[in-house]
This record gives sequence, C-alpha cells and structure tokens, in this order.
Amino acid sequence: MAYTQILIAGFGGQGILFAGKVLAYKGLEEQKQISWLPSYGPEMRGGTANCSVIISDTPVGSPIVSNPDILIAMNLPSLDKYESAAVPGAKVFIDSFLIDRKVKRSDIEAFYIPATKIARDLGTPTLANMIILGKVIRETGAVSMEGLKEALSKTVSAKHRDLIELNMKAIEAGYGFSE
Repeated sequence: MAYTQILIAGFGGQGILFAGKVLAYKGLEEQKQISWLPSYGPEMRGGTANCSVIISDTPVGSPIVSNPDILIAMNLPSLDKYESAAVPGAKVFIDSFLIDRKVKRSDIEAFYIPATKIARDLGTPTLANMIILGKVIRETGAVSMEGLKEALSKTVSAKHRDLIELNMKAIEAGYGFSE
C-alpha cells in the first residue's frame, strides 16, 4: 500500500501551491486518495508558502504533512526549516540555482536541480516549480507522466489556458534532467 507524504515549500509567487495542486489532481485522476493543504504567509508574493500533499491507496486521516517522504525546497529558508523533518530515506528535491548548500543529512536522498536556471533558459522563468515537479515524477513515481497534460488542463485557470503547453514543456525538461 502506498502512502506518500509530500511537502513543497518556498516563497510565495514560486508556484508552490499550484505544483501541489497539479500533483493532487493527477493522483485523483489515478484513483488515489488525496489531500491537498495549502499554507502561505501574510503576503502572496514574497512571503513563505508551503503545500502538503498526500497521495494514498487508503483514506487519508489527516491532511497535515509533518514528516515528508518527499520534500521540495524552492528556497534556502525552506530547506533549513524542513530538512530535519523529512523521514529517513526521504527524497529531497532542491532548486540548486537558489540554494547554495547541500543537505546536512546522510540518511536522505538529495536531488539538486537548477530549476530556476533551466526555466529561464527555456524562456519560462516562472515555471521552475514545473521543472522540479517533472524531476519528482521521474524519481518517485508518486504519479505518472501518462495523462499529465489532462490533469494540467483541469488545474490551469481559464485565464492561463495558453500556458498549458509551456507547463508541459517545463515538466518534460525536469523529467529529462540528469545531474
């Protein structure tokens, strides 16, 4: 039975909540039990943001992720705050363009993805979240790539429909990234 606890953290404006929403919706489409719990500081842009996502084969009792199996840290304060909370054996995904340190723990598996740089190089500077999401999907199998575009089309607002292809391009770039 799978019960995966994911914590995505960074600054407001980095698409933290949206990345969690995409994961949760994709899990829902895969007939999984889902919890998506967004949390952000006083400012939407520039404040802190984190998102707890649970993808499970069985009903989810609590939406709170205190000890993630998967941690995505999009900035240094998030890595500093949540690294110690990750379970032994956790997979930790770090935007190495914005975070210049390595993890301190030896009992977790760290992935260093220069997501912000890759996003800028692709001409999609606001999609570093999707770059990391692609790498998470590849390395964890929390959800599959199959049908991901359909999940994106359900989570992208009508106002941003034109960005579905760019989001997929960013996810595919992250999926294909190797350190």
